[in-house]
Amino acid sequence: MAVFYVVLGTVFGFILSRSGAADYNYIQGMFLFEEFQLYGIIGTAVVLTAPGIWLLKRYGKTVTGRPLVIERKAGHRGNVYGGILFGVGWSITGMCPGPVLVNVGEGKVYALAALAGVLVGAAVFGCSYRVLARPFRLPPLAVGT
Repeated sequence: MAVFYVVLGTVFGFILSRSGAADYNYIQGMFLFEEFQLYGIIGTAVVLTAPGIWLLKRYGKTVTGRPLVIERKAGHRGNVYGGILFGVGWSITGMCPGPVLVNVGEGKVYALAALAGVLVGAAVFGCSYRVLARPFRLPPLAVGT
């Protein structure tokens, strides 16, 4: 099964690369409202994915036949601050976590700095979660999430 996921990830990375969704200039152009290609890619992804999610929810089973459980997550101010931080990082680096790996795979050396930032940021957040939980009203962190 692991081979399937590696192949699926490789295909996804190839699509991100070829579509321009991992290209720094396209991403910067999107945030500056100079390039609209990525808005089309994001819109197409929503239009293609929404019917599949609707069907999965309607019939309550995954493709393999297992029961589907989709928990509704509670909103809290950490979502807002996290979204802002994510957007700022995406705008500055021109990459979000998926395209970081695509750019590393394409041999773009500057992507290694973004990858290091992703890993360090995740580690710092994980280590400081208990301290941040109260002021940001974050939910308790369950082991394995």
